[in-house]
Amino acid sequence: MTDALGSIDMPERGRSEDDTAESQKKPRRGGKRGKKGPFARLALFYRQVVAELRKVVWPTRSQLSTYTTVVIVFVVIIIGLVTVIDLGINRVVGYVFG
Repeated sequence: MTDALGSIDMPERGRSEDDTAESQKKPRRGGKRGKKGPFARLALFYRQVVAELRKVVWPTRSQLSTYTTVVIVFVVIIIGLVTVIDLGINRVVGYVFG
């Protein structure tokens, strides 16, 4: 399977060991990101958050109500289960130590 850049399945041929050694060097510090002030970095963060939120696929109202109902029913079942286990342990402890 290939794309515009070449083969995806096979590594590039013709690369020497020097090319791989250069790619394994530590990344540079500084640059544009390192020179920005705190407010510029905060503004960049805010823009990135807004861009990511635009990518979110929001549920419809019916999906949201279905998900909410499922969660509430699950929580009620787990509360009942924990209550029954707690009462059982309480009676066993009362019988043993009481």
